[in-house]
Amino acid sequence: MPLAVMLHGPQQKEPFPSQKLYGRGYLLFFSHVSNLVEHVLAGYNGTIFAYGQTGSGKTFTITGGAERYSDRGIIPRTLSYIFEELQKDSSKIYTTHISYLEIYNECGYDLLDPRHEASSLEDLPKVTILEDPDQNIHLKNLSRHQATTEEEALNLLFLGDTNRMIAETPMNQASTRSHCIFTIHLSSKEPGSATVRHAKLHLVDLAGSERVAKTGVGGQLLTEAKYINLSLHYLEQVIIALSEKHRSHIPYRNSMMTSVLRDSLGGNCMTTMIATLSLEKRNIDESISTCRFAQRVALIKNEAVLNEEIDPRLMIARLQKEVQELRDELALVTGELRTEALTEAELLL
Repeated sequence: MPLAVMLHGPQQKEPFPSQKLYGRGYLLFFSHVSNLVEHVLAGYNGTIFAYGQTGSGKTFTITGGAERYSDRGIIPRTLSYIFEELQKDSSKIYTTHISYLEIYNECGYDLLDPRHEASSLEDLPKVTILEDPDQNIHLKNLSRHQATTEEEALNLLFLGDTNRMIAETPMNQASTRSHCIFTIHLSSKEPGSATVRHAKLHLVDLAGSERVAKTGVGGQLLTEAKYINLSLHYLEQVIIALSEKHRSHIPYRNSMMTSVLRDSLGGNCMTTMIATLSLEKRNIDESISTCRFAQRVALIKNEAVLNEEIDPRLMIARLQKEVQELRDELALVTGELRTEALTEAELLL
């Protein structure tokens, strides 16, 4: 299926009636995001990522504002929606885990370090990428935390946001200087069944692109801007490669972000991109660039499949139960009670 793309700009002066009651995020969530979340609940992988220049509203869109309840972003609304749906569905057993990864200057950090709340970014565990022979990506040192309620999940979000790297730039006084990937891992199975469905939903807040000459930054902010622009450049190269037919090599390994999001870009995932725009005249070049990027993303087609597997532990337990039942039936027929364990020959059958 094609990747979905939607444009998102600053809030208009006169809100729609539903916006007055529920906030701007209400329309965005229920018009585009809720359908994708429904598929994640059914066992498909999903990704939502926000892309745009710095100060155009990516973090506000993904995470939301802290002042008003109506300013909640996509992540808290998604958590609320998921746990509401899980409470309604009594036919399955669900397990939910949360992870929160920050990529800052091409280094990964676990924002949910279980040992303590970090006083600086360097205190957090470094996350590294491992790739197995089947080219599956594994993130070493990235912790997963079980959340049984919406409140527990939101507390994990708040902890991660507290540890996140924030700095001031001339273009945005509260600019996020890193890429952050909030992931919801869902497992579900029917009672008594050995078939388990696994799904993950990436909610991605990319750092904003910016022109160094235009912002006038220096020192550490200049270094950050170079890393941000380079990683976004590699993301663009992956998008271009995916949009070209008969392209054999896709440069996922060029950056940590594209490696982590390999499935989300041209893989087993249902992906939605939110393009955020600044409507100020002086940012027209950046807005056009964002629209062109979104146009290329819309050409990509992903092949999402249902993620089902047999849990070997449940299958073994079921077979052991069947063996015991057959023993009991045999004992009733022959009148002999067999208590010894199976022989090696019987186990091989």
